[in-house]
Amino acid sequence: MSKLKPYVETLGQGPDLVLLHGWGLHSGIWELVSDRLAQDFTLHLVDLPGFGRSPLPGGHYDLDLLTEQVMKVTPEKAHYLGWSLGGLVSTQIALQQPQRVESLVTVSSSPRFVQADDWMHAMKPNIMDSFCRYLEEDYQGTIIRFLAIQAIGSETQKEDIKRLRDTVFIHGVPASKALREGLSLLNDVDLRDDLKKIEVPFLRLYGRLDSLVPAKAADAIQQLAPNSEQHVFPKASHAPFLSHTEMFIDKVSEFLKA
Repeated sequence: MSKLKPYVETLGQGPDLVLLHGWGLHSGIWELVSDRLAQDFTLHLVDLPGFGRSPLPGGHYDLDLLTEQVMKVTPEKAHYLGWSLGGLVSTQIALQQPQRVESLVTVSSSPRFVQADDWMHAMKPNIMDSFCRYLEEDYQGTIIRFLAIQAIGSETQKEDIKRLRDTVFIHGVPASKALREGLSLLNDVDLRDDLKKIEVPFLRLYGRLDSLVPAKAADAIQQLAPNSEQHVFPKASHAPFLSHTEMFIDKVSEFLKA
């Protein structure tokens, strides 16, 4: 067992809410929503292992490691909100330790990020392969490209890309192992069969213009998690909390307070 713990920042008042960011980034990405959410919730902003200010523990960098690390620094029971890769981690926590999860919100996330014969509403495998390849040659450029794809099509595309680019390296460059194995995790993980086991209140948020998690995935995932609720932001891409901050906060708060 690793003694290292992820970095976590706590602010606000009210029920506990854990926020988990996506691949390549860190908890600073929640800056636009954290002040407003902190008025009603005690936020726990976690940097996933190897990203932001969090150390990289030894061992295989997989979903179990991320889950175990996050559980070390979060309250006994909390609401969980996870974006993209953070959505996978939050989902796994709700599956493995439901007693610690009050409710689950996933943002632009999918139980399987890459296409399969029976799962077309996802990224083409060759896109993921090329990211993994480029990562070895120019990881800063590759992160920036990956972030740019996340904003394509959004109403505020230019501002979103600028914010993502300005935020990403504030705490230095992520650990290359976290980048590399984080991508292969996005490539390999498949939680589709497990979603029906989620018993906590579950809200899924999407952007209609998202090219990483196509909005068509929303209905397919609804079949897998029939008790969950979903909302698609019509003019958002992969980061609706950047492009449609007010609508995003309203949606999340309304669900968590219910």
